[in-house]
Amino acid sequence: MTRDCAPPAPGTGAPLSGSVLAEAAVVFAVVLSIHAAVWDRYSWCAVALAVQAFYVQYKWDRLLQQGSAVFQFRTSANSGLLPTSVVMPLLGLVMKERCQSAGNPYFERFGIVVAATGMAVALFSSVLALGITRPVPTNTCVISGLAGGVIIYIMKHSLSVGEVIEVLEVLLIFVYLNMILLYLLPRCFTPGEALLVLGGISFMLNQLIKRSLTVVESQGDPVDFFLLVVVVGMVLMGIFFSTLFVFMDSGTWASSIFFHLMTCVLGLGVVLPWLHRLIRRNPLLWLLQFLLQTNTRIYLLAYWTLLATLACLVVLYQNAKRSSSESKKHQAPTIARKYFHFIVVATYVPGIIFDRTLLYVAATVCLAVFIFLEYVRYFRIKPLGHTLRSLLSLFLDERDSGPLILTHIYLLLGMSLPVWLVPRPCTQKGSLGGARALVPYAGVLAVGVGDTVASIFGSAMGEIRWPGTKKTFEGTMTSIFAQIISVALILIFDSGVDLNYSYAWILGSISIVSLLEAYTTQIDNLLLPLYLLILLMA
Repeated sequence: MTRDCAPPAPGTGAPLSGSVLAEAAVVFAVVLSIHAAVWDRYSWCAVALAVQAFYVQYKWDRLLQQGSAVFQFRTSANSGLLPTSVVMPLLGLVMKERCQSAGNPYFERFGIVVAATGMAVALFSSVLALGITRPVPTNTCVISGLAGGVIIYIMKHSLSVGEVIEVLEVLLIFVYLNMILLYLLPRCFTPGEALLVLGGISFMLNQLIKRSLTVVESQGDPVDFFLLVVVVGMVLMGIFFSTLFVFMDSGTWASSIFFHLMTCVLGLGVVLPWLHRLIRRNPLLWLLQFLLQTNTRIYLLAYWTLLATLACLVVLYQNAKRSSSESKKHQAPTIARKYFHFIVVATYVPGIIFDRTLLYVAATVCLAVFIFLEYVRYFRIKPLGHTLRSLLSLFLDERDSGPLILTHIYLLLGMSLPVWLVPRPCTQKGSLGGARALVPYAGVLAVGVGDTVASIFGSAMGEIRWPGTKKTFEGTMTSIFAQIISVALILIFDSGVDLNYSYAWILGSISIVSLLEAYTTQIDNLLLPLYLLILLMA
C-alpha cells in the first residue's frame, strides 16, 4: 500500500487524504452504531475518544513523515491511531452489555475495566504524539484535553479504587512494553498496531499477575489460565532472549544449544509451575486428558494434523517453484498466500461447530508454536533457523518490513480472537441469539472468507479502484457477497445458530467491515475480525 498522507506544509498538520477520511468515516460509523445500541455514559466516552483520536492521528502521520517519531515504525502505512484506539473500549462496552444481559456481574464489571483500560492506553498514545510534535498543535491539544477530561471524570465516578489501580497497572506495563519492544523490534508496527497489540499483551500480563496473587482452590477455568500463561510466557521468553543475544552471537551452535536448554528451563521451571499454581493440577496431565476426553476431539485433532501437513506441503511446493525459477526475487502470488486462509477456514469451522473449547486450547498451542518458530528464525537458531528464513521469505509482503515475520501470526490471532475474547459464562441464557450467534465466526467471515475473496477477485478482475487505495470495488462487492453466502452455509450446518431475523444488522456489519478492509492500511488480519466481532455482539 502506498502512503496515504501527502507531505505536510511547514508548521501545519498532515493534509487530509481521501482514503484516510474514508477510513475515519467507516470507524465513526461503527462507533456511532455501538453508541446507538448501548447509549450510556461509557458509549459517550467512546465517542469522545474517537473524536480526539481523529485529530491526533494526523500528528502521528506528520511525525512519521518527518522521521521525528520516538521509535522506528512501519513505513508502508499511516499511523492508524483512530481505528485502533476505539477497539478495546468498544469491545469492553459490548462485553459489558452481553454479560449484563446474561446476569453475570463479575464479567460486566470486567467489561467496564476493559473499556477504561483501552481508553487509558489510547489517551497515553495521544499525549505522546502531542508532546513531541513541533510546533505544539494548540487546537488538537485542546480537543484532546477536553475529551480526556470527560473520560477521566466519568471513569472516576464509575470505577472502584481497585479497578482504578488495575487500569493504572496496565498503563504502566504498557509504557514499559512500548519502550522495550519498539526498541527491540523496529519497523514491525505502526503506532496504532503497537497500541492494539501491546495494549492487549499488557492487559493479559496484568490479569495473570492479579489472578496469580489471588488464586484460590477451583477458581476460574483452566482453559482461560492456559491462554494467559502461554501468551505471557512466550512474550517474556522473547524479551529474555532478545536481551541475552545482544551480548552473544545467536547463530553459533553453542548459542543454539543454550537457547534450547534455556527454553526447556523456562518452560519446565517457570511456565508449567505457574500454570500448576493456577489450575491446581499437573498441567501436562490435564492437557492430555483434555485433548483425549472424547472421540470427537480425537477425530478433530487427526483432521487438523492432516491440514497442518497440507500447509507445510504448500510452503515446500512454493519454495520448490522458486528454486526452479530464474528470478532470485520470485515471490509467491496472492492466490498462493491465500491458500493458508482457506486452510484455516477448514480448520476453524469444524472446531466452532463441534467443540469450541478444544479449538480454544488448540489455537493457544498453535500460537505458542508459531511464536517459538519465529524466535528460531529471527535468532537464526540451528538447525532450523536458516531453513525457516529461506522458506518464509517467499511469503513476505510490504507489511513484513521489520525484522519479524508476523503475517501468519496475525492470521492465527484474527481467526482465534472471536473464540478467545467472549467470556463463556456470558454466552449462556440465550445472550448470543440473533446476530450474536455469529460472533465465534467473526474471524472466519472477515479474514478467512472476506479478505481472501476480496484479494483474489480484486487482483484478478478488479478495475474500479476505491479512491486513494489499491483496493477495488469489485473485490469489496464479491467479498460482501461471499460472506453472505457463508452465513447461509453456517445456518445450514450449525444448528446452534439462530439469527432471529437480524439479517439487516448482519448485512450492515459485513458491509462496514468490508469497506474498512478496502481503506485501512493497518494489519487487516487483526483489525477486521475485531470490528466484526464488536458489531455482531452489539
